[in-house]
Amino acid sequence: MEEIERQWVHSVLSLGEFDLWNKMMVQDRRHSVLVGRRFVKYRPTASHVEIAGALLHDVGKSASRLGTLARVFATLVGPRTKRLRQYHNHENIGAEMLRSIGSDEITISMVEGSCVSGLKDALDR
Repeated sequence: MEEIERQWVHSVLSLGEFDLWNKMMVQDRRHSVLVGRRFVKYRPTASHVEIAGALLHDVGKSASRLGTLARVFATLVGPRTKRLRQYHNHENIGAEMLRSIGSDEITISMVEGSCVSGLKDALDR
């Protein structure tokens, strides 16, 4: 990941959010930046807390500590073990992680998938 991308993420997220973002797997951080940039493209007037929601949409996946192959396995077999359940429940886990550090409710709603349709549409593009 380029330093300019890390600086952009750092400029958007709070210190606590940036700490959580840094704990994500490298491929998740790369994906996060791609989603964040695409979100801004489709919602150019987005606020920092909305962009934070886009950047952190998968932050809960870090709780499962599953690598790429294990994630494929989890997707195929479903939530059969504790770690696989954590992976499948990453939206709620991510929302709780963000609540615990005092993130904005808009950011949290985007991570848990309960945000208003305009935000969800831009996030899902």
